[in-house]
Amino acid sequence: MKFLDEAKVYIRSGDGGAGSVSFRREKFIEFGGPDGGDGGRGGDVWVETVNGLNTLIDFRYQQHFKATIGTHGMGRNRTGANGSDVTLKVPVGTQIFEEDRETLICDLTVEGQRYCLARGGNGGFGNAHFKTSTNQAPDWANPGLPGEEKTIWLRLKLIADAGLVGLPNAGKSTFLASVTRARPKIANYPFTTLHPNLGVATIDEREFILADIPGLIEGAHEGVGIGDRFLGHVERTRVLLHLVSAQEEKVGKAYKTVKHELEAYGNDLTDKPEIVALSQIDVLDEAELKKKTKELAKACGKTPFLISAVTGKGMTEVLRALRDIIVEENAEEKPVKVPKLRHRDMIVSDEGEDEADDQP
Repeated sequence: MKFLDEAKVYIRSGDGGAGSVSFRREKFIEFGGPDGGDGGRGGDVWVETVNGLNTLIDFRYQQHFKATIGTHGMGRNRTGANGSDVTLKVPVGTQIFEEDRETLICDLTVEGQRYCLARGGNGGFGNAHFKTSTNQAPDWANPGLPGEEKTIWLRLKLIADAGLVGLPNAGKSTFLASVTRARPKIANYPFTTLHPNLGVATIDEREFILADIPGLIEGAHEGVGIGDRFLGHVERTRVLLHLVSAQEEKVGKAYKTVKHELEAYGNDLTDKPEIVALSQIDVLDEAELKKKTKELAKACGKTPFLISAVTGKGMTEVLRALRDIIVEENAEEKPVKVPKLRHRDMIVSDEGEDEADDQP
């Protein structure tokens, strides 16, 4: 399945049905009267997070979502049927933006979370609604209210516990393939990875999710190379694993290059806990390894891990370090209950079941 993390979608809720103008004309009933029913309410447009999705590729093939209109009212006080809702199924971690791509509508981070993007129009009143003691034969009815329409942007930020960052060919995909069942493309040329990959790593019977993103190069925040657009997929991680290839001539400079791009991107990425590892050490002899380890330690201010995904050296230690930070961060995080909006547009059940949406 092709990866897509951004999509433009047009949505429209249903119009309300018109009220009916009708009068009773029945045999043996001396006095008739208005009996026009109300129109039905138009359908709403909802967005809902579901399990099993990690891409927005479905919205490449369908960009228009329209709820059905409400049925018009009829005589004999028959109310029109409400229009059917339409629901956009999205992965957990999807953000919804207005057409300007800056105004955030909602951020969906919990499975089963629902948000009403566009309310359907109310149905119009039939003439029976307007009957009074002084006006016993009203000959008018209200039209239904129009629905809402807008263009929105969907932007996916993957939910992962740890993120892999580094220059191209730093060994990120090889690391991911060696510790998870993910099978990213691996080759000996830059930008082998063109889209993020996810994998589940297991260490000491504890699992956590790893996210691998395309490599960063100098000037990525200005659009050089693939740019930094995929950094959004590591914004939600607990810890970053910064891999520096032992094949780099100057490992200290390689570390600082990626660090500078993270700072230029912002969004508190540099405030996250960071584990630094010198990867692909199997290509170095002892003297060269010692020299580059010292250079990298000076650049990052900590002793880096020495790992080789090919031989498996140091892999267990890095995974345990990642696990410890993830467990610590999860323990310190206070559970945040997603608030319901005043108009009950967002629905999240504490027990994992959707609550019924009350009509206003």
